[in-house]
Amino acid sequence: MASALRLSGKVAVVTGGANGIGEASVRRLVADGARVVIVDLDIDSAEALSKELGQQTRSIQVDVGDFVQVEQVVTYTIETFERIDILFNNAGLGVSGTTPEISPDDWQRVMDISLNSVFYSCRVAIPHMAAGGGGCVINTSSISGVRGDYALAAYNAAKAGLINYTRALALDHAQDSIRVNAICPGYIETQMSVPFSQHPAIRDAFQYAIPMGRAGNPEEISGVVSFLASDDASYITGQAIAVDGGLSAGSGIPNIPRIAREARSSAN
Repeated sequence: MASALRLSGKVAVVTGGANGIGEASVRRLVADGARVVIVDLDIDSAEALSKELGQQTRSIQVDVGDFVQVEQVVTYTIETFERIDILFNNAGLGVSGTTPEISPDDWQRVMDISLNSVFYSCRVAIPHMAAGGGGCVINTSSISGVRGDYALAAYNAAKAGLINYTRALALDHAQDSIRVNAICPGYIETQMSVPFSQHPAIRDAFQYAIPMGRAGNPEEISGVVSFLASDDASYITGQAIAVDGGLSAGSGIPNIPRIAREARSSAN
């Protein structure tokens, strides 16, 4: 009962809201009482989700890398629901490759979707939030924004930039009663992780590295999103919160006790 009332009367915008973490978060925000505008390039999935969830939602097709289209999202939300309380910048994109392997066009596209889009939406939405008495912004970064990865140079740069931009936003707009935080998911089972999950060696390496021994699921991220959007998080701002099963807690040194146990077990 408490969960169902937690976000009652709030209006949320969720980018990348039709699939994966975005979809799970839309479902959770609606379950907690919010009205939600689902923003996604995949309009078929966005419309299907909106139809399923009913009158508390709307869907709109947008390329978040285009400032004009993002501006139209905010205008549409204000015209439809008269306010914006929660802005969940979840849309993201990555390309695989080292610096010499990444084309300038691919680099720019990653920056446009994973970093610039957050600037676009915040630039337009924050004045409405401030005029309405405040709100919260939640940005999907990644543990790849906290640590480096092999062959993910563009993604690492964009997600790291997003974390520090989150801090800057939090400082600049605390007096507007706007809280700004980032979530940093680890290995989560979504469409983006399919190439990993379908490769046994990579999947096993992830599971071996994660202290909790498994991938996360989108619903586990959506719970954090709902918490940060609620008054339960009223004194939390400027933070980058890892949701990764403990993966980023380690220094990178191998799990020596586990290796030793497995060696002893193999020897017996």
